[in-house]
Amino acid sequence: MSVDTWLPALIVLSSLLPGLLIFFLDEERHALRTALNMAGAVLKIGLVGWMIWGVFHDHAYESRMSLVPGLDLVLEADALSVFFVALSTLLWLVTTIYAIGYLEDSPHRSRFFGFFSLCVSATVGIALAGNLVTFLIFYELLTLATFPLVAHRGTPDAMRGARVYLAYTVTGGAVLLFAVAWLSALAGPVEFTTGGALGGLAQTHRAELTVIFALLIAGLGVKAALVPLHGWLPQAMVAPAPVSALLHAVAVVKAGAFGIVRVVYDVYGVTLAADLGVLQPLALLAALTIVYGSVRAIAQDGLKKRLAYSTVSQVSYIALGTAIFGPVASIGGIVHLVHQGVMKITLFFCAGNLAETLGIHNVSEMRGCARRMPLTMAAFTVGALGMIGVPPVAGFVTKWYLGAGAVAAGAEWVLVVLAASSLLNAAYFLPILYAAWFREPVGPWPEEHPRGRFEAPLMLLVPVLVTAALSVAAGLLAAAPFSPLDWAKLIAEREYGL
Repeated sequence: MSVDTWLPALIVLSSLLPGLLIFFLDEERHALRTALNMAGAVLKIGLVGWMIWGVFHDHAYESRMSLVPGLDLVLEADALSVFFVALSTLLWLVTTIYAIGYLEDSPHRSRFFGFFSLCVSATVGIALAGNLVTFLIFYELLTLATFPLVAHRGTPDAMRGARVYLAYTVTGGAVLLFAVAWLSALAGPVEFTTGGALGGLAQTHRAELTVIFALLIAGLGVKAALVPLHGWLPQAMVAPAPVSALLHAVAVVKAGAFGIVRVVYDVYGVTLAADLGVLQPLALLAALTIVYGSVRAIAQDGLKKRLAYSTVSQVSYIALGTAIFGPVASIGGIVHLVHQGVMKITLFFCAGNLAETLGIHNVSEMRGCARRMPLTMAAFTVGALGMIGVPPVAGFVTKWYLGAGAVAAGAEWVLVVLAASSLLNAAYFLPILYAAWFREPVGPWPEEHPRGRFEAPLMLLVPVLVTAALSVAAGLLAAAPFSPLDWAKLIAEREYGL
């Protein structure tokens, strides 16, 4: 067996095996648990770097295992899959460091980090899936791995939020299963194919393909938090901050958005999807979600809930760029997979720091907190300005490409959506920044903990500063080789001929 055949599988196993081992560790084995976590994360980064270099030089990697005659479990690498894998792997390392510091004195850490590793393994499996059945298997494994993380604290609120999450995602998974089974009955096992895999069915099964597309988007739209399928996301904010960061930046919502990109480009093909007339409704649904999420965010006093509704809005930029029939907008949607991830994980890390250090959970409690935690709030400011679309943070690059792509594709109405979204983003982020930096605290903090030499423990502070720096670097260095934007252009050109 050559490296070409085992590398994709090994990338999945590099987090799966440590996670399984961690389940069997006693709570007191803190050093060994940390070593397993970090070893898996560092090994995965090395393996992914190896794969990125190979894919860039047109090298093919594929792991294939027969499930039943005629149906294979396929893990393979292309430019899009390694783009998502690189995001998941890098942010898993950062989130692991943060989670170790965040949960230092918490119970059930072995259970948490075991499911945490399984969650990342499922996400990487989704990214590397080479056909619809493989995608579906890992997609449902992701649901099973994240449910215990949402319910981790075991409080009534945590259990209620986890049940809501499970109800939504299992229902979405059932819809997705039905759609995949129907499509497989028409076309056989559907491999992800450049330009789409269904061209031969375009003339004979147009009606069925249209309905199946709607079912696929509905199933994926639950995790992607498309309106009206988004209700689980604010409820899941009862989870610990590392889980919230994972849900919003790396795993669940990104899995749904990534799946939509795969369906449009690699299952249907953008030409067939446009011919069937399904892209315009998808674009309108994404636009509605963008505006709705931002409007709802304004009314939230809970900091994590405000960020959750922001995610509902921001992730739909990916679907919007995918649904606009044009290369520039597609690049904007694809690159937002990374841009949204690094910005949003920064914001959730900051929310966790504020909660753990000062007991701040609500926007109304943040007056003057930047004077007490200037580095944390500087990072929060970077993430917030990026979400608004202020240069040079990465969010500006996304919105520029989406706007330019919309004009090039004759969809000028998208400019109105982007402008409204930026104004609404400013409406729910700028008051936070003003209160934190320029207003006096109203009294003692809700629950202040000793800070030692720094404003927060280093394992909580360093990840925040790293992801904030990445958010700026992705914007400042957008034209550099191997930047997220440069790789998104490579995907559009090599995989989709755009």
